[in-house]
Amino acid sequence: MLRNLLPKEYVFFDFFEGHSSLSIKLLEEMLRILKSPANLHEGVKEIKKIESDLDQIQVSCVEALHKTFITPIERTEIYKLIKKMDDIANSMNSALSRMNLYEIDVIRPEAIEMVGIVLNCVKEIDSAVRLLRDMKKFEEIKKHCDKIREFESEGDRLFRSAIKNLFHEQDAVLIIKWKEIFDRIEKGTDRCQDVANIIEEVIIDNA
Repeated sequence: MLRNLLPKEYVFFDFFEGHSSLSIKLLEEMLRILKSPANLHEGVKEIKKIESDLDQIQVSCVEALHKTFITPIERTEIYKLIKKMDDIANSMNSALSRMNLYEIDVIRPEAIEMVGIVLNCVKEIDSAVRLLRDMKKFEEIKKHCDKIREFESEGDRLFRSAIKNLFHEQDAVLIIKWKEIFDRIEKGTDRCQDVANIIEEVIIDNA
């Protein structure tokens, strides 16, 4: 009872919103790079810079968590949410870094489509976290979570198709390279679904 009467620190919503907004920028930049891969090396540097800024938001969020007595939602939920949000960017940076490492000069169309799906997921995440300040918008938040799952299912289908097409190639080394890249992009869609699940936990616990 006393906990409900004490003032809460709402800065955590700022961290969520700042992170999701910057994640959209990262995905949009990654799509731009994949569609014009001539400057892939320079593009990797830009993505790493954005990812570093995202990491700093996560670090600041966790630091604030350690210093805050009363939080607007459960402390474990705050930690899980910001961590899984950051995992999305880490997966995408990992995929692009491997394209650069493996000196990929022709981008497979499935990769562009898969990154586009992750971008769609992140846009839904951004919309959902901006509604968390008002838990009464339960149904509206849930619709965004459901949409993320739809995109994740679409991503799974595309991933399976991409792998099937990949094994029609004759170059074994190229197959290995792209299999690893596709795996990392697919992990990005999985992390998006993880975020949707956590957001639903939050609104159910605070309904």
